[in-house]
Amino acid sequence: MAFEKIEKFDKETTENLAFHYSKILELLGEDANREGLLKTPERVAKAMQFLTQGYHSDPSEILRSAMFQEEYRQMVIVKDIEVYSMCEHHMLPFVGRAHVAYIPNGTITGLSKIARVVEAFARRLQVQERLTTQIKDCIQDTLNPLGVAVVIEAQHMCMSMRGVQKQNSFTTTSDFTGAFEKVATREEFIRLISNKIR
Repeated sequence: MAFEKIEKFDKETTENLAFHYSKILELLGEDANREGLLKTPERVAKAMQFLTQGYHSDPSEILRSAMFQEEYRQMVIVKDIEVYSMCEHHMLPFVGRAHVAYIPNGTITGLSKIARVVEAFARRLQVQERLTTQIKDCIQDTLNPLGVAVVIEAQHMCMSMRGVQKQNSFTTTSDFTGAFEKVATREEFIRLISNKIR
């Protein structure tokens, strides 16, 4: 059986984006008609739609799709969630990990849904600070837990590849609500995400 590649991209959007990327290549001094670049505008058009697919996701609905009544009232942590996002200032990637915790208040959600919420917000043009707060607010507003904590550590290509060109710099952002505003709870969370519990 022959390999069949299945892609789901809006045809009109892809064509429009490809047209503009072809013009960008020419403005950069390239020949958009040479062999190696013939399909590049279309490939980039599809890649950008994939990288920004979060605009078509509703993170609150992701959480609501797997909500359960449960009387567990201790910390739930999903750590080391891979983050791939695009800096809105330069449209270059930033890559890292998110650590998310919440303390249920009678309602829990599927663990994979926490990672999906991170993905839904990350797959948009972003700044790390907003991404951190959006994840926190979504979980707080949808699950109404006793508290939410989010920490993101990321490396930004706009700092590594251009500008200041500091290849080993990482940016850490954090945001907390409710019980995590208490020093002892916040310190427990930081300790748990710092430990290599496997």
